[in-house]
Amino acid sequence: MQKLRGHGLLLQKQHGFGLVAAMFLIIIIAGAIAAMWRISTTQTATSSLALQQARAYQAARTGLEWGIWHFLNGSCDSASFQVPEFDGFQVTVDCPSDQRMEYTDLHEEQPQSMVSQNIIATATYAVVGTPDYVYRQLSAVVEKPGEIVPVAPEEEE
Repeated sequence: MQKLRGHGLLLQKQHGFGLVAAMFLIIIIAGAIAAMWRISTTQTATSSLALQQARAYQAARTGLEWGIWHFLNGSCDSASFQVPEFDGFQVTVDCPSDQRMEYTDLHEEQPQSMVSQNIIATATYAVVGTPDYVYRQLSAVVEKPGEIVPVAPEEEE
């Protein structure tokens, strides 16, 4: 060990400055790796959730089309089912009776009534509170001709 004199003090030659620089670089690189790993996992989860949301939309649309078909071909009853093409998605179709309207006396050439119905389709995946829970709800108002309203013939004077 070599001792240096300067201004009346004994100074020892310092060793290990490279170790401090190396530790600094290791910490910075480890932080960058941790940040990239976190961004990667977040991006993977986000893209997976976006895919599930798109599937939920399509499942809800399937339920909405099912409800529209049943309304136009008879009556629309509420139902809950799973679509085989969308594993794990529960689809619920609701035709609220308080949102069914019947219109008569429409002043057309052949008077008839019209019936409109609000149809609501909901698709869910997983359980509320879990990270992969997805929920999508679609609704549509559909009209169809009702019964033909008989009109009394006009009397000629």
